[in-house]
Amino acid sequence: MKLYSYFRSSAAYRVRIALNLKGLTHDIVPVNLLKSEQQGEQYLEKNIQGLLPALETEQGMLGQSLAILEWLEETTDTTPILPSDPWQKAQVRNLAYAIAVDIHPLNNLRVLKYLTNELAVTDEQKTKWYQDWIMTGFDKVEKMLGDTAFCCGEEPTLADICLVPQVYNALRFNTPMDNYPKIMAIYNHCNTLKAFTDAAPEQQIDAQ
Repeated sequence: MKLYSYFRSSAAYRVRIALNLKGLTHDIVPVNLLKSEQQGEQYLEKNIQGLLPALETEQGMLGQSLAILEWLEETTDTTPILPSDPWQKAQVRNLAYAIAVDIHPLNNLRVLKYLTNELAVTDEQKTKWYQDWIMTGFDKVEKMLGDTAFCCGEEPTLADICLVPQVYNALRFNTPMDNYPKIMAIYNHCNTLKAFTDAAPEQQIDAQ
């Protein structure tokens, strides 16, 4: 498999974690978002959406990180990232979607570029936008978490795979995190695992 990735892409970060957790052999193919390589003809032939990540498999190309994660779960029998119980599975998805669907889209690179290029906001205003939407989401996520080692129990799941990249970005934008002790405890615990640390942006071949 080949994972088309950018080292700071939150969505690609999720897939890197999952591939590592499941011990799946794969190659990383860097695509530079800052140079808009995802909009180049060569990449668009592989992923018509022009987004990252994309996973190239023997069956073809698959985009959208959540779809990739679900496919990996359904086609592999190593290290499950979703519980077998339907209710517990729904709880994991509930947390994962709260992050990947409700928080992340408001802060991805396309939105930040639009704020700067089209609306001419200042760097200070852009940072405030980023931080406000992170905190709005984390206020709710913090209350959804229990006192377990990971988001939903004692093993990493899809929820943790979504949480860690979002916290990484929150810290990168200097978002105040004092009000989120459970989130930070889970983030720090996840980062004691090699599958998470090896997927971190600074460990990628295209890290700058």
